[in-house]
Amino acid sequence: MFLKRKSYVIFRNYDSFGYITDNRNYGYVKIDDNENYIGDKILSESGSVFFSVLDNKPQNFNELVKEISNIFTDADITTIEKDAKDFYFILEQGGFIVSGKTIQECEDKDTKFSYKKSEQINIKQNSSPFISRQSKTTKDFLTEHFNGKPQLTSLHIEINSICNEKCIHCYIPHENKISWIDSNLFYNILDQCKDMRLLHLTLSGGEPMLHNDFCDFLRKIKEYNFSVNILSNLTLVNDEILEEMKGYSLLSVQVSLYSMNADIHDQITQVKGSYEKTIDAIYKLLENNIPMQISCPIMKQNKNCYDDVIKWAKKHNVNVNNDYIIIAQYDHVLKNLDCRLSINEIRDVLENKIKNNINYLEEIEKEAEKKKEFKSDDFVCTVCDSSLCVADNGMVYPCVGWQSFILGNLYETHLHEIWNNSKKVQYLRELRKHDFPLCIKCDSKEYCTMCMVRNANESPYGNPLDVNEYFCNVVKLHKEIVSMYKKP
Repeated sequence: MFLKRKSYVIFRNYDSFGYITDNRNYGYVKIDDNENYIGDKILSESGSVFFSVLDNKPQNFNELVKEISNIFTDADITTIEKDAKDFYFILEQGGFIVSGKTIQECEDKDTKFSYKKSEQINIKQNSSPFISRQSKTTKDFLTEHFNGKPQLTSLHIEINSICNEKCIHCYIPHENKISWIDSNLFYNILDQCKDMRLLHLTLSGGEPMLHNDFCDFLRKIKEYNFSVNILSNLTLVNDEILEEMKGYSLLSVQVSLYSMNADIHDQITQVKGSYEKTIDAIYKLLENNIPMQISCPIMKQNKNCYDDVIKWAKKHNVNVNNDYIIIAQYDHVLKNLDCRLSINEIRDVLENKIKNNINYLEEIEKEAEKKKEFKSDDFVCTVCDSSLCVADNGMVYPCVGWQSFILGNLYETHLHEIWNNSKKVQYLRELRKHDFPLCIKCDSKEYCTMCMVRNANESPYGNPLDVNEYFCNVVKLHKEIVSMYKKP
């Protein structure tokens, strides 16, 4: 019998316990129905050892038993064999590993992402002495284990600021798109991420595929078993890049597609011919079953045709993010906001969304309902709670786009040190809802998602507490729209 870890499973060993998770828990929920999100589990110390000997390639069961016996030298080989069979059977029932009589059968059972719909797999939950029987949730277990101390699990790395497009709404000033990350720094960051047991990485730019070592970066990331998301315009996809993306169970590739009208798309990117290159590459990703999400921000230029992107994506079973919130440049220059929708234009968009999606209004109400009971001592957002952003120059920021708020520089300070001891990180973690007194008093607050980078980038002083009136008006509009449609 041969066994292997499933392609989407991420494993981290914490010595006293192990953690396994489906990497898709760190990304987009796709609209197709063939995804089986298996969740995560805490493994006991010995269970962690049993899982650690598994690989992403099929291995003979007897060889695995030998490896385990070399670790548990005091244990009888027969006992190890029995325990291993029981443990691996339970993990296979849970969807974390696969087995087969041959190497090929084992590989065939490791179902990869596909745009074609397939039957759901019935994931069974079983108990085992090697799997934690904690009554608490995984999140509660980890919170208790780390005494409530935030753990860095996700890192966004902008591997270059250079871009081959000049999108009119971009938060990076075009005159600052001049550099790329030193490859030695990137590999050093990966080593630090591995030591800190990070789970998820996002690679972006500028345009990340402009970096000469982009494919080498992907190979190293694969070696370290990170969940990976790529943000790209896809205009530079070639055979080598395509093969690398095919060979890795990527979480997703997020690509910007602004319209199905080439002239409008090219008007937004300010590069003639960019639409044809992007749409051709999208078709290549579809043909090769590389998971993808389309980003279609709604602005003045495409407000009358963004729906065409949604319809096209639905036809091809691709998820679309079509937000209408454009943030200012990180240097506080507001020129890129010329393309941002007015409140009346957002009203038209909302009414169109409600018209075309019978569930949209209900989704807004559900989200609002969750926020009704928030307390003044609640956290503002998850910034610096589980993620950070690193730019190509080694500068560390709270999140993507917030590059006026420097937390440290990885040329000078270890990522671990910044995460645990930066005074600015501590400041952001200590912020609470009550630090926004106007927001606490607002009668539309349940429709608001506080975002400090939005405030900071539009504030001439970069102040994250400087609440922006535009976003307040958007929130009030949401409440007004919901109230209007709920009237008998």
